Amino acid sequence: MSHSPFNTLSRFNPPAQPEALFYSLPALAAAEVGNIARLPVSLRIVLESLLRHCDGHRVSERNILELAQWQPRAPRSEEIPFVVARVVLQDFTGVPLLCDLAAMRHAAQASGRDPRSIEPLVPVDLVVDHSVQVDHYGTPQALEQNMRQEFARNHERYQFMKWGMQAFNTFRVIPPGVGIVHQVNLEHLFAGVRRQETARGNLCFPDTLVGTDSHTTMINAVGVVGWGVGGIEAEAAMLGQPVYFLTPDVVGVELVGRLREGVTATDLVLTVTELLRRQKVVGTFVEYFGEGASTLTVTDRATLANMAPEYGATMGFFPVDQKTVNYLRTTGHSEADCELFEAYFRAQGLFGIPRAGQIDYSRTVRLDLCSIVPSLAGPKRPQDRIALPDMASKFNALFSAPEAEDGFARPPEALMQRYPTERAGVALGNGDVLIAAITSCTNTSNPVVMIAAGLLAQKAVARGLHVQPHIKTSLAPGSRVVTDYLEKAGLLAPLAELGFALAGYGCTTCIGNAGDLDPAFNKAISENGLVAAAVLSGNRNFEARIHPNLRANYLASPPLVVAFAIAGRVNIDLDSEALGAGADGQPVFLRDVWPTSEEIDSLLPFALDAETFRRRYADVSADQDLWKAIEARSGALYDWPSSSYIARPPFFELPALPAGDITGARALLLLGDSVTTDHISPAGSFGEATPAGAWLREQGVERADFNSYGARRGHHEVMMRGTFANVRIRNLMLPADAAGRRPEGGYTLFDGQQMTVFDAAMAYLERGTPTIVVAGEEYGTGSSRDWAAKGTRLLGVRAVIARSFERIHRANLVGMGVLPLQFMADDSATALQLRGDESFEILGLGPELVPMQNLTLGITRADGERLERPLLCRIDTPIEVQYYWSGGILPYVLGELMAEGAAGH
Repeated sequence: MSHSPFNTLSRFNPPAQPEALFYSLPALAAAEVGNIARLPVSLRIVLESLLRHCDGHRVSERNILELAQWQPRAPRSEEIPFVVARVVLQDFTGVPLLCDLAAMRHAAQASGRDPRSIEPLVPVDLVVDHSVQVDHYGTPQALEQNMRQEFARNHERYQFMKWGMQAFNTFRVIPPGVGIVHQVNLEHLFAGVRRQETARGNLCFPDTLVGTDSHTTMINAVGVVGWGVGGIEAEAAMLGQPVYFLTPDVVGVELVGRLREGVTATDLVLTVTELLRRQKVVGTFVEYFGEGASTLTVTDRATLANMAPEYGATMGFFPVDQKTVNYLRTTGHSEADCELFEAYFRAQGLFGIPRAGQIDYSRTVRLDLCSIVPSLAGPKRPQDRIALPDMASKFNALFSAPEAEDGFARPPEALMQRYPTERAGVALGNGDVLIAAITSCTNTSNPVVMIAAGLLAQKAVARGLHVQPHIKTSLAPGSRVVTDYLEKAGLLAPLAELGFALAGYGCTTCIGNAGDLDPAFNKAISENGLVAAAVLSGNRNFEARIHPNLRANYLASPPLVVAFAIAGRVNIDLDSEALGAGADGQPVFLRDVWPTSEEIDSLLPFALDAETFRRRYADVSADQDLWKAIEARSGALYDWPSSSYIARPPFFELPALPAGDITGARALLLLGDSVTTDHISPAGSFGEATPAGAWLREQGVERADFNSYGARRGHHEVMMRGTFANVRIRNLMLPADAAGRRPEGGYTLFDGQQMTVFDAAMAYLERGTPTIVVAGEEYGTGSSRDWAAKGTRLLGVRAVIARSFERIHRANLVGMGVLPLQFMADDSATALQLRGDESFEILGLGPELVPMQNLTLGITRADGERLERPLLCRIDTPIEVQYYWSGGILPYVLGELMAEGAAGH
């Protein structure tokens, strides 16, 4: 290939370092194969990967040419085989992935191959951050108590992870108590430019990755191309397969101006989420540019990049500039690494945030940073922004609004009523805050908002304000660096005095690990239909995610979380109403305690200390005695001891998908719009009355030891019973009451009888009857939860028909051999008057299936009437066709590896 214009291996000279090799994008531009300099920066980084991995097999010259000649508004039909440099996991998604790898080794051995041939070919980091729960709070002992409880609950899981560390050469675990995966990724795992020794010299290339968490996009803040995928896609990437994706549109978001005094990066990202949801950027790359983007700190950029899943984009990307280099220095990287990083991106022509007119985007959106105002988002979705002064009126309006309008459908006269509880001296009312949590990667990576929260607490304590003790308050920073700088700044103590004592390092409240409320409060809420609230600095507030009994959940900046905890209710206008009375009896308003930019800036040096980062990350397990005490199994094969947490998954033993059309299918569920992966595969707590709880009780597990769905993801018997079991899911097949309300929870109809979705699915499987799920717009929004697809497959669902799909879940369905289908024109379950008692056919399936093919939906109603409607098959790329007919990615990859092994022999 030496004569090829795509062989662009060149040399560059980092300062005071040996000459290095790189695959040069300017050299490709000089070959005149496309207008490379006007391509979006994110696409150019993908293009570099194609150049570097071009072997004529995984990546071809045609792939390079197609991307090099990308047109902003052209139809998209080509797929990109993107080979990533590394993979990052969190424990809820990482444990089932490790289960699959362990099972794949058994399958390899059964096929006569060396099980060690199943080995990650790129570095894999698993950060244990999702298992800590806020059982204890508000005391100096909370951190230690929560961690001890975490290790007691998750001992079997942690043993299994330690087996993985010794079984796989490239698999590393960051133990519990270090931080949230995305913050650890940004502060520690991100290495700037990566290096590889080759026969020709030291090859340099940009950091790229996929992660098994939606918010992997946070790393886009430092110029890294990467996003969240399901565990099944991540496994393929780990085993050397490219991540295939349809060539994207790239939406340029031009930021102009500066944020005004008192406005936070959280307010900015909630505004962007609202804006870009309306702009329908699902499945696109979003790339920020303009002088306003240059003004943002890297941690502000991280806040925006983190919430790309909430605005629906694949990425929220910021190009590299001098602030990125400075961030590397701040987080403890060596001067040589920082100089190499800058030299590489300058050599590639990728240094600096573009200005208007420099890049060809599919379309652009403009946002003036000066227009941003303090905001929250909720009560059910992160894109539903509410300006701070409108909180009271918005809550009060939704209180009596119909459920169809995202309201709570409660009688207006109940709004102001208060109800006694069995806890002495505590009465509850609608809008009362019961959980206030500084939590989640979105904001806890940002020292400006964390210092602002501490300063607000300091001022509030000085004025004699306090938080009512019945409010569950918690501080769960994204890394230990955060508590280091809060302590040095004198802000940890006032936060703790208000109840925001350190509760853990990890993704707590945002993932549903808030822990339970006082039983007296749960009882009062349930008996009186109370609409109580949580306020958290996270990125997700979907129904039943934060706590099953809290219906109103609001996202807010850390200082606003503290403010609403003091106020004690969300139906309050903090512009005009006081937070409370101070020690002198006088009203104290939010403006009285809100910190100024100067006050925040004076303390920022505590957060920008490179030595702190070096010390904290030099040896992440140095002081982790609980982790060190866990004994691990050894050997290349896992022996699958009896466990209610870890079990050998059945995905390599599933029967092959029947070729041809799907006939005689029945609807398992009819669902509405915005069904999230939380609805499909819950992550939080569950009770004995659920199918999962009943199964655990049959295994002798006590209710107190159920843990959470997320912690149980390593066991398919629990997870398939938890699929479609969310307490807030609404199956439209179920009859409504006189007020038009349908029952909530994981129930359906089977032969006209109401039963759990799991029981009905098992009955259909016993009959040999295929099932489908019918849904509305944005099916599968939320976390990159592979169990939402795995559980769907294990319940026997052959196809999901929706008005539209969220990117990751659609790919996960294909990856598990479930057919994603999209209604066309104005068709929907409502328009077609589906009731759930129909029989369905999917016609046009066959070995000749091509991406985005039109299929036919045949519907036979209970009275015998038949109609046919067109469907768009959302198998989007040629490789996905192969995945589907193989029964999913895992059987496909195993087959490829076995074929390679056979060829090698």
